Amino acid sequence: MRNLFTIFTLALCTVTGAGPALAAGAAKPASHGTIVAFGDSLTAGYGIRESEAYPAQLQRKLHQAGYQWTVINAGISGETSTGALARVDWVMKLKPDIVILETGANDGLRGQDPDLAYRNIDKIVSTLQSKGVVVVLAGMRMLRNLGPAYTGKFAAIYPRVAKERKVILIPFFLDKVAGKEGLNLSDGVHPTAKGYAIVTETVYPYVVKAIKQKGGA
Repeated sequence: MRNLFTIFTLALCTVTGAGPALAAGAAKPASHGTIVAFGDSLTAGYGIRESEAYPAQLQRKLHQAGYQWTVINAGISGETSTGALARVDWVMKLKPDIVILETGANDGLRGQDPDLAYRNIDKIVSTLQSKGVVVVLAGMRMLRNLGPAYTGKFAAIYPRVAKERKVILIPFFLDKVAGKEGLNLSDGVHPTAKGYAIVTETVYPYVVKAIKQKGGA
C-alpha cells in the first residue's frame, strides 16, 4: 500500500458497468464521508505514482462531481484474501463509511482453493457489514491458462457473495483493461495510469450508488 504501507513484493493479480439508478424518493446522499479502497497491488497501484492509482483518481472524480468524500488507499501488494481477512480490524480503525473490497487475485494466481477465497471474502464482507459499513465488492477473473473449471469456480465467488450478503457488485474490476496493450505495465498484469483511469470509470457508478445508500449518514 502506498500511503499507509510499504509496497511489498509483486505477486498479484489479474484479472463494471453502470450502477443502477437511485430509486425515486431515496435518501439524499451523504455530503461527505470516508471510503477505504481495501485490496492488493491492483488497489495499491503497483509500479506507478500514488496519485495515479485508482483510489486517488476516484477521489478526484468524486470531488469534481460534488461528492466531498475522502478515499483512502489501503492496498498491499501481494496480499491474498487470507491476508486481507487478517487486516479487517485495522481497516476499521480508518473509520470507513464505505469499503471497496478488491481481493482474491493473488489466491488465484497461486492456485489456491477457490472455496478458501470464498470463505475469506464472505467473512470480510460480513464483518464490515456488522460494523455498518457499505461494501462495494470488486469482481475478479483468473487467467485462462488455469483451466476452465478453476477459472469458472473462481469467477463465481464474487456474484455468490454479493447475492448472499446483498452487497454492491462490480462485475469485473479490470473491465476494458485486462490484457489490453498500453493499459498495463510490462508485466501485463498491473494497470498504467491510463489503465487506472478506465478502472476509475468502471468503479465510479457503483461507489456513487454506495454513497446514496448511506443517505444522510
